[in-house]
This record gives sequence, C-alpha cells and structure tokens, in this order.
Amino acid sequence: MSETKPQPDSPAPAGERSTEKSLEGLLADTQARLEQQREAWMRAVADADNARKRARADVEAAHKFGAERLAESLLPVMDSLEAALATAKEAPPTLRDGIEITVKQLQAAFQRANLSEIAPAAGERFDPHRHQAMAAVEPPPGEMREPNSIVAVMLKGYSLYDRVLRPALVTIAKPLENKGGSPISGSTTESN
Repeated sequence: MSETKPQPDSPAPAGERSTEKSLEGLLADTQARLEQQREAWMRAVADADNARKRARADVEAAHKFGAERLAESLLPVMDSLEAALATAKEAPPTLRDGIEITVKQLQAAFQRANLSEIAPAAGERFDPHRHQAMAAVEPPPGEMREPNSIVAVMLKGYSLYDRVLRPALVTIAKPLENKGGSPISGSTTESN
C-alpha cells in the first residue's frame, strides 16, 4: 500500500478561504470598533476630569470672593468711622475710645476676610489699576514731584485678595509745563 502524504503547499478548498477572509474582516472590524470605543471612553474621562476641575475652581472662587458684596457694603461704614475718629478730637474721651475700638474691630474683621487697604504714600507712582486720579494739581511750592506721582490720598481703596474692590481716590502731580517748547525734547522751538 502506498501512503499519501499531504502536500504542504496544496491550496485550501474555496470554502475554507472565504471563512478565513471573513474571520479576518470581522477581527479588523472588531478591533476598529474597540479603538473607537477606547477613544470615546478617554474623551469622556477627560471631560469628566475637566468638569471636576472647573467645579473645584468655582467653589474655591466662591469661598474666596463670597464676602465681596458684604465687604463692599462695609467700606462706607469704615470710611465714616475713620472720619468720625479724625474729627473727634474735642469729643468726650469715652466716645473717642468707642470709635477707636469699633474701627479696630472692623479692621480685624477685614484682615480675617483678606480685605486690605490701598493707601498709597505721597510721592508714590500712580497706578491706574489700583488708584483713581480725581485731580491733577501743581505740586506744593518748594516740592519737586515726579509727574503722575501721588500728591494726596482723598479716600483709601480696598482690595479683596488680588481683586480691587475700590481704587484709592488720589490727586496726582501735573506734568511740568514747557511753555513754547517741544513736548518731546524740552527745548524751545523758537529760533532767531
């Protein structure tokens, strides 16, 4: 008897080839869908993480600036108390002491709420982000002031953390006038 050996390179029957191709196609389709679902899942995770971060930032801002309206409404009270204290030199000592204690208590409450004064010193450079110029004046005689430097503070300003609630109301020094001269060079443009 003769044995027949299978041929290693013999072509597979037509039915088996179509099954292999359809299985490979199904596998490729399944892998493509799997990749799409993985990308969609990654986007959903990233969106949820971003929403969580935004919510956390909103809560922090609400805690940080939640007292803003209350602080703004208390600023005129502090102004009035400080004005009363400044004019209470002839008032009875008990009244003056009561006003001083009230001002100190309100200042302590402002400090606990991170509400700080904006009280620039005379000669300090004008900062439009923290100060509001109410007038430009000539410097007092004998004093040399830089142009746009603060001459006097009319009303203190306040900030809550880094946000300005009320700018300091100030008067600033006028720039020196150069009569008949060039505003750029400072020299006169008249010639003989």
